[in-house]
Amino acid sequence: MDVIAQGVATLVDDASYADFTPYISVPAGNYLLDITPGNNNNTIVATFSAELSGLGGGAAVVFASGFLDPSMNQNGEAFGLFAALPNGAVVTLNKVGTARLQVIHNAADPAASSVDVYVNGGLLLDNFNFREATPFIDVNSGQTLNIGIAPGTSTSVNDTLVNIPVVLSEGETYVAVANGVLNPTLFSVNPEGISTAFQLLLFSGMQEVGLNETNVDLAVLHGATDAPAVDVFARNVAQLIDSITYTELNGYINVPAADYLLDVTLSGGSPIVATYLAPLSGLSGGAAVVFASGFLDPSMNQNGESFGLFAALANGTVIALNDTSNSRLQVIHNCADPAANQVDVYVNGTLLLDDFTFRTATPFIDVPSNVTLNIGIAPGTSTSVNDTLVNIPVVLANGGTYLAVASGVLAPASFAVNPDGRPTGFQLLLQDMMRETAEDGINVDFRAIHGSTDAPTVDVVAVGAGVIVDNAAYTAITGYITVPPAAYTLQVTDATNNNIIVAQYAADLSSLGGGSAVVFASGFLTPSNNQNGPAFGLFAALVDGTVIPFSAITGLNNIKNDFVQTLYPNPTNNRITIDLKSDVVVEAIAIIDLTGKTIYSSPVLTSNSSITFEVNSLNVGTYFLNVYSSTGELAVKRFSVIK
Repeated sequence: MDVIAQGVATLVDDASYADFTPYISVPAGNYLLDITPGNNNNTIVATFSAELSGLGGGAAVVFASGFLDPSMNQNGEAFGLFAALPNGAVVTLNKVGTARLQVIHNAADPAASSVDVYVNGGLLLDNFNFREATPFIDVNSGQTLNIGIAPGTSTSVNDTLVNIPVVLSEGETYVAVANGVLNPTLFSVNPEGISTAFQLLLFSGMQEVGLNETNVDLAVLHGATDAPAVDVFARNVAQLIDSITYTELNGYINVPAADYLLDVTLSGGSPIVATYLAPLSGLSGGAAVVFASGFLDPSMNQNGESFGLFAALANGTVIALNDTSNSRLQVIHNCADPAANQVDVYVNGTLLLDDFTFRTATPFIDVPSNVTLNIGIAPGTSTSVNDTLVNIPVVLANGGTYLAVASGVLAPASFAVNPDGRPTGFQLLLQDMMRETAEDGINVDFRAIHGSTDAPTVDVVAVGAGVIVDNAAYTAITGYITVPPAAYTLQVTDATNNNIIVAQYAADLSSLGGGSAVVFASGFLTPSNNQNGPAFGLFAALVDGTVIPFSAITGLNNIKNDFVQTLYPNPTNNRITIDLKSDVVVEAIAIIDLTGKTIYSSPVLTSNSSITFEVNSLNVGTYFLNVYSSTGELAVKRFSVIK
């Protein structure tokens, strides 16, 4: 074994059992003696306190005694160090207890990017870099540890910039975080007025493992000097941190081992400052310290490292949580120009949507936020971004939910002018604060868009419910309208006279409870004046990208879904049965697919209480069943075919 006087020198080198060293002469003082294997000074078997300050001029024999493992040696006395004085007195050198300690370098001052750490004069960490951590190690407890921080170029403890004394309790587990800046007058002040001077933040009660083998335990430290108090949310899960300020450590949070999006917001929950991906799925049973680090505004802080979130694991590994600030976006192709029937959509030069067809929509997807997105629209035959016809820059806010609607025509001079004089050139209508579900989880929330270039300002009237869209001109996007899930007759009327019905549609929203949609007017009122482009219609884009055409009603005043009492089975794979009210005479039945195409139509003329017909020739998908009564009423029911 070796015997090392902490911060002084190796006193005994490679001493084997029964070896007796020559005399070692040391100044009279108090020493901490580390006992280590002869070939591994990093493993400390035990540490003893040798109080020699009162023995100046004296001599002693220090002897190792007892068994390292009493259980294997008939339970004899345990290992210890003892000193025999010339007068026969035997002094027991007290064994020093230990604590567990992890050190994290989180001082963002560029002058402290690499430091040396001394403990009681001895070098503990050489060239310890910003955002590095040690594993948990054993350190002496019950003793004053003078921790000195020096530049990475230091040659001795005399080069330390700051010295901080700490005393650790035996058996306790600590994390010490070097934080702050060396000269606060050269840096931004903290928004809450908290001192940003360099300091060693010492936290007890830390964990090396999780309390639950399937979960992860996280302690969160606010270590960014120029950042205000913040909240932290696990997106779509829960709020994790409520109003934490600089230098504060939040107690451990126990979460299932999974990957999370962490939204950092100003205290109070908004706005979102940044979003980070926390990949915790592989850390079951583990624990970590998540620390905010760097400067929100490096330009005001000597161009130090920018703000980020990092996780220090118990083994010293530091994981950078990736900044994944993003928004949610749905895109609808509602440009009725026949030349744009199919388009390619590029974002910042990369193909996002290939052969994106008129009246189709994407689901809501994640897209980068707080950066300029150059959205380019090119013909469906494009080979690169160089083929784009128009390019539109947009910047989306982090955490926002957006709708982008391609609308208008490529060459307005070749199409009918808008009756209200509104420009009809191609454009991207961008709307924020979109919803992917209904706010109350019960009703249907929808926004309506006037997207027909040659249509005047209109109202939309729900028969029996009144005006739901008032004075909508071309390109108008309404606020959210909340209605019960049911079947409606929607009349598009002239805004100046609701008795002038432009068009009438059956809108079956009965299966969309708890959901949301975008209802958009599309196409031309007069195709013959618009290069024979697609005719006017109403459509609903759902959040998953499904686009549902509303069935046009011609010469009918009402939708009476209640005269079809039931439709079953639904879904089906071969036949459908409908049960009718006893006083209803059915005149015709039609099946409409999601594109609005009538794929089956047949006169029936029956007053039977139920009608069964085959659908086994239909492809897998969703369809609408239109049932026409002899009195001019229509029932619209949706059903699905499976195989």
